Amino acid sequence: QVQLVESGGGLVQAGGSLRLSCTASGQTFAKYAMGWFRQTPGKEREFVAAITWSFRNTAYADSVKGRFTISRDNAKITVYLQMNSLKPEDTAVYYCAANRLDMIATMTSNYNYWGQGTQVTVSS
Repeated sequence: QVQLVESGGGLVQAGGSLRLSCTASGQTFAKYAMGWFRQTPGKEREFVAAITWSFRNTAYADSVKGRFTISRDNAKITVYLQMNSLKPEDTAVYYCAANRLDMIATMTSNYNYWGQGTQVTVSS
């Protein structure tokens, strides 16, 4: 079993930055691919970014490409999401997730473990 805990959310003005962290505990985290998703009320959870363990391959949703950066520190069993140039439409609950298969995946069904989420609110 893997437990994931997100932190770093909050309220920020448009154009500002936030860095989300997701710390894992439990079974080995190091060889899992990790992803970030977000969800707003009444909408499905959507893919934001993902990173593999082996080659640290990354992938991003078009809506965040060039503004968000995903990274990981296996020694600290933590994955990060650096969010710059934030927009009001980035407002959502952000979730990190772990995929036992070390591959880029963009669908929620590909992920085996989820955190409880952290709220990000971007004011205009």
